[in-house]
Amino acid sequence: MKKVGITGGIGSGKSTVCKVFELLGAPVYYADDEAKKMLDFDTSIKSNLIYLFGNSVLNDEGTIDRKKLASIVFNDKAKLEKLNSIIHPAVASHFEEWCQLNKSALFIIKEAAILFESNAYKQVDKIITVVAPVELKIERVLKRDATTKEDVLNRMANQMSDEEKIKKSDFVINNDEQQLIIPQVLVIAKQLS
Repeated sequence: MKKVGITGGIGSGKSTVCKVFELLGAPVYYADDEAKKMLDFDTSIKSNLIYLFGNSVLNDEGTIDRKKLASIVFNDKAKLEKLNSIIHPAVASHFEEWCQLNKSALFIIKEAAILFESNAYKQVDKIITVVAPVELKIERVLKRDATTKEDVLNRMANQMSDEEKIKKSDFVINNDEQQLIIPQVLVIAKQLS
């Protein structure tokens, strides 16, 4: 089984590309979604976050408030690194367990916005980067999330540039709404088979 990482900046359309791979029968592990579940349900992670950041990261129900946590870490690289040192190893371990459950697949996909930054690229055999023009990415995120352009730009600033990701990738999918995604995915899927 080949392990394939899919990455791209916020708003690039990684999830859309992953849905196409799913339609082709490839199991997809959504690292960001799994990390969010861990924030909600993993008591060890919750305890570590409270220890590091205090009770201010909790909401009224006593669970981790992801928006509060994001506002703390996305403006402070040292705090972001502390958060990542808790979350990334947990996600990496969970991914390996998930791979065992899907070992009969020809190839699997791990979707992660910060595949390189989190060192998750070390868990995969091939890497696909999804790219799109900056203004289009911003537009997509503003439509999808209740956020501001400034917040989107801050999040982008914390991610590796598309140029750097492309240099480290085996494949690139251009999701600029000019080129069709499905033919690009089919070409890559054929090479992975």
